[in-house]
Amino acid sequence: MIKFTSKKLVSSLIATIAISAASLNAADYGSVNGQKITKEDVAIVLRNPNINFDSLPKKSKDKIIDQIIERKLLTQKAKDSGVASDVAYKDALEKLKNDLALEVWMQKEYKKVSVTESEQKEFYNKNKAQFKVPTTLEARHILTKTEADAKAIIKELNKAGNKKDKFIALAKSKSTGPSGPKGGYLGTFPETQMVPEFSKAAKALGKGKYSKTPVKTQFGYHVIYLEDKKPESTMAYDKVKNKIKQVLLQEKFSKHVKKQADSLRKKAKIVIK
Repeated sequence: MIKFTSKKLVSSLIATIAISAASLNAADYGSVNGQKITKEDVAIVLRNPNINFDSLPKKSKDKIIDQIIERKLLTQKAKDSGVASDVAYKDALEKLKNDLALEVWMQKEYKKVSVTESEQKEFYNKNKAQFKVPTTLEARHILTKTEADAKAIIKELNKAGNKKDKFIALAKSKSTGPSGPKGGYLGTFPETQMVPEFSKAAKALGKGKYSKTPVKTQFGYHVIYLEDKKPESTMAYDKVKNKIKQVLLQEKFSKHVKKQADSLRKKAKIVIK
């Protein structure tokens, strides 16, 4: 059995806090019987690192601080009650020591793993399909309930001088879709975002052109106007190399730990019931 002195246990606990709350500052929000209320205390109650305590409404802050005060008072009472001599406490503490030892050891082992630039580039070149950016479209549309209505709109567009202005006006007055009031504007989107029939028709258009036949989808009949189109591309290596590094580090670390576990398993006496 691994034995921890109180000094080592305190050091390990401090190390764990440093690992899990490295971004926290040492600022405090008051005290309870001389014990400071710190950002670490706040983080434990919030349980969500994405929540900024300082930006919360005063009512919410007060509620959190009140929970911390209650927690500290009860913790002190628990200590004063002699719970440290309780068997359940000792068992839980021993488990904590074991879990903490593994956590700190894993952190140290992770630091031993490294990835070279050439390994990152090799991964990138072999997995370029993962870094594809689909064709991006910027379009407007007019949605109608019937094919006849869509064809009538296309006839009006064919006669118009300024096609875009006419399209916007018709979208506002005749489109049944929610984008109608905005002149049918759908914004910029990857082709995969829309239903296949719509994307295929929009992608086939040239910039500043509109569909000459109605496009049928599950929502009705569309007349599409293409504002702009950016072809499919591959993200540059420099933009994804950090993500690639993290992926490779995780893979290497998993293999590194698995190798040690397998070695230990061969030497261990394991009984399974």
